[in-house]
Amino acid sequence: MGRSNRAGRATDRDRAAADDAPAATGPGGRTHAQGPLTRAVGSGLAELRPDRDRPAAWSLLVDGAPQSLVDLADPTHLGFEYQRRLGHLVDLAAPPGRPLTVLHLGGGALTLARYVAATRPRSRQQVAETDTALTELVRAELPLERGWQIRVRGADAREVLERAPEGGADLVIADVFSGARVPAHCTTAEFTALAARALAPGGRYAVNIADGSALSFARAQVATLGAVFPELCLVADPAVLRGKRFGNLILAAAHTPLPLAELTRRVASDAALGRVEHGRALADFAAGAAPVTDAGAAPSPAPPPGVFR
Repeated sequence: MGRSNRAGRATDRDRAAADDAPAATGPGGRTHAQGPLTRAVGSGLAELRPDRDRPAAWSLLVDGAPQSLVDLADPTHLGFEYQRRLGHLVDLAAPPGRPLTVLHLGGGALTLARYVAATRPRSRQQVAETDTALTELVRAELPLERGWQIRVRGADAREVLERAPEGGADLVIADVFSGARVPAHCTTAEFTALAARALAPGGRYAVNIADGSALSFARAQVATLGAVFPELCLVADPAVLRGKRFGNLILAAAHTPLPLAELTRRVASDAALGRVEHGRALADFAAGAAPVTDAGAAPSPAPPPGVFR
């Protein structure tokens, strides 16, 4: 779950220091021998927790909610299932190795930006992350390689999207969370229209959301993206789609056809169960849901107690 929202907003001084600053800080990084680290940041209490299975990997949690998993020795490793599904969309955005221009809305530990930089050298990336204290923690403890062209802006995701050049991005990835909830102002048709405006011809928009039970929020998000983009699909665990558990759902949208066959193949081959919904099945999933607008927007539902234990 990424983070970039109006909660914990940076001061003007913080913004001046963070806006457009290169994210890379050099080689090295925190080692498991140093143990876990907990620090207060603008959006809550951040924890870097060593991964038990990978000697150079760390999980980032904020207020107990998992945000990112980073392997300093292997930036192509995507440990969370939702990150792997976003990774599939990165892989399918252009022929292998071709550089991309990517706008990330929500930064966290910059896992997807690392993945793009490692798999598509010379890609140009901008990240919107309002929590500048979190960004500084990530830079210091989980540094990026100096050659990666990643710039982090200490600003709200929607504000960055409003200022994004028209037609400048091959891929816009929205992974915007306040704690474990998608903030209301990043769930609307107006927000989606801004993302569509930022995309280059043939570009794609990918969104990570979380929902469960009746899936009312997810259904409304399908209707919202469908009001702006003619091509749309959804990827999620079948148990999440049946409302049996709370979890992540990935939406992908474009003005040109999506690579549905290859995406379906990749999702089916993943260790975590997943299903791709599109066409009539997706229309049936969202039946009766109305697009969300700024006038009536609400954040995504809070996860049930204990879901992250």
